[in-house]
Amino acid sequence: MARRALFNLPNTMSLSRVVLALAFVLVSEPWDRIALIAVAGFTDFMDGWLARHEKSESTTGAMLDPLADRIFVLVAISTYLVEGELTTAQYFIFLTRDLATAAGFVIAKIIPTLRPAVFRARLLGKIVTVAQMITLVAIIVLPELTDFLIVTIGVVSAASIIDYTIAVWRGRARSSAA
Repeated sequence: MARRALFNLPNTMSLSRVVLALAFVLVSEPWDRIALIAVAGFTDFMDGWLARHEKSESTTGAMLDPLADRIFVLVAISTYLVEGELTTAQYFIFLTRDLATAAGFVIAKIIPTLRPAVFRARLLGKIVTVAQMITLVAIIVLPELTDFLIVTIGVVSAASIIDYTIAVWRGRARSSAA
């Protein structure tokens, strides 16, 4: 892939979330962290919108965007775990969809009949990401909502895992029939 294709504006916006994740660890002021979460959420929306609008969607961008999201979320919730803002159980519920998706991706690449499966963003996955970002802010400003929001993430994550699994199996069935 050409160098400019990797470093187009949407991909650069995705990569910025890795830098924002590092900043999240380095700052401790609540409003600084809220600003970092807001910028991460904004870049997550804008990178996809720009890629579609500029017709610069790419395989690299399709992989980079969710990876950058996961890095930001993992670093942020790991920071909260270390600081005692989340319990270990809440931490793993928060990560359920991400862990299942990563495992599903690896399994799909190992099992020959699943290799043609294409992983694309799904609505429920986007809802989980939005719920995660809202929860990252709520932990700071409305910590009494944390338990409810973590349960919400768990429920939507379970639905998302089922949705992704069905989509992969349907995609596999279509590609084996072709």
